[in-house]
Amino acid sequence: MAGERKVNEGISSDVSTSPDTKLPPPPEILAIEPVYEALGHSRRRYLCYTLLENTEWSMTDLATKITAWEWGIPEHEVTADQREKVYVSLYHAHVPKLVDVGVITFDETTETISTAEHAEQVLTVLEGIGASKDANQEVHARSEMDE
Repeated sequence: MAGERKVNEGISSDVSTSPDTKLPPPPEILAIEPVYEALGHSRRRYLCYTLLENTEWSMTDLATKITAWEWGIPEHEVTADQREKVYVSLYHAHVPKLVDVGVITFDETTETISTAEHAEQVLTVLEGIGASKDANQEVHARSEMDE
């Protein structure tokens, strides 16, 4: 019937999707668990902190910034080997997880990330907890990259 909605496991939907299609959940059902999962690793929190300052990053710049923070050194002192290890971790683990929950998008051609539909929700939670445990991480993530 026209206007009829399908209900799947208690969540109403106007559009049916195939099981192979992985879409981020709509904003109204993004529960706290995916937010905690998105922020559950220091590298993902760090990546999200950088989004508070700039909504688009190249993977290389992100890897450099995160490596510098983890090693406690200026960005210009990060070696190629150090950056590569963090880059691989971001590329294979952390970026896909944040893409899956709709916090960021990833452009494979340009290897850049940018904010997505659920970024505001996650960043709001992050800002709320930022004044505690991750204060130094937030300050470093929001600092300008050095040359």
